[in-house]
Amino acid sequence: MSSILGHVFRISTFGESHGGGIGVVIDGCPPGVPLAVEEVQRELDRRRPGQSKVTTPRKEADQCEILSGVFEGQTTGAALAMLVRNEDARSSAYEEMAVKYRPSHADYTYDAKYGFRSWPGGGRASARETIGRVAAAAVARKVLQSLIPGYEAVAYVKSIKDLQANVDPSMVKFSDVESNIVRTGDPAMVEPMIALIEATRAAGNSVGGVVECFVRGCPAGLGEPVFDKLDADLAKAMLSLPATKGFEVGSGFAGTLLTGLEHNDPFRMVDGKVVTTSNRSGGIQGGISNAEDIIFRVAFKPTATVMHAQPTVDQSGRDTELQGRGRHDACVLPRAVPMVEAMATLVICDHLLRQRAQTGVAGSLWKPRE
Repeated sequence: MSSILGHVFRISTFGESHGGGIGVVIDGCPPGVPLAVEEVQRELDRRRPGQSKVTTPRKEADQCEILSGVFEGQTTGAALAMLVRNEDARSSAYEEMAVKYRPSHADYTYDAKYGFRSWPGGGRASARETIGRVAAAAVARKVLQSLIPGYEAVAYVKSIKDLQANVDPSMVKFSDVESNIVRTGDPAMVEPMIALIEATRAAGNSVGGVVECFVRGCPAGLGEPVFDKLDADLAKAMLSLPATKGFEVGSGFAGTLLTGLEHNDPFRMVDGKVVTTSNRSGGIQGGISNAEDIIFRVAFKPTATVMHAQPTVDQSGRDTELQGRGRHDACVLPRAVPMVEAMATLVICDHLLRQRAQTGVAGSLWKPRE
């Protein structure tokens, strides 16, 4: 089972939803980066369950322990290990799912692949696995900010079902998103989105939506043609998150409705730098960052576990019925926001360190020819 991401800044996550705990080991973190456990905890608090009335009621403090790789408040360059212990696991709620497959969940496919699975809470298929990613990204963010001050990834809920937020990505702030429990950037949509999630939960159902992410401060030159393009690696990272079903960058699928003249981003010089007068490329051209803001969107499906009886089959191949049980998000979008930010930060950190290893500098290599 592959649980590794990255080439230079390399993370390996471990743990199951109802096991002893969830964690991550980071290799390749530069030494001398200031890091306090409180900085990691702040991000985990944004991801944890039970944080508001629109998230799963599972109560977990998600308290982070840094086991190695940090001494006297700085990274040492050695392997950096972090652990969060599980405290509120209730495996009995999943006993029926030990032999019956939840429709559209990973229960059947894990059995098909391994012939065995950790069924309590979904095991590695649970969104609880993302604790390690979010913790690692808190470290990656400190690395990026030390090398390219001004780096920032801000994600927000763009839509839930048919409710569409009206957000200007270039203007949205982290504080705007964190000011409401659904983490949307549109104040007018906060109450309608809350009402939709609450009504959906009351009906024992679930809804999906789209998270949009805006990355500021990424230099030009990041991305490794041909197979490790920056947008390709972002797509892989986002689609590795639980419940994701779609990814688009820049104009995305809407760009297919334009002509080349309408879609192209013209270049011009501003203060000795190459800039574009529009950004339909979403900050990435030819798989390489161009120093414009990176913007992309990730589609999340409705949570598979719903509180209704559904037709399914069991491990013996018999048609049967499964009644949904357990504690689940009726909508994953509010908690997915920090996950999306985390995966963007991990990918960009790895590509920045790869660029430095190859060229000795952090991108933005272009200079006017004499």
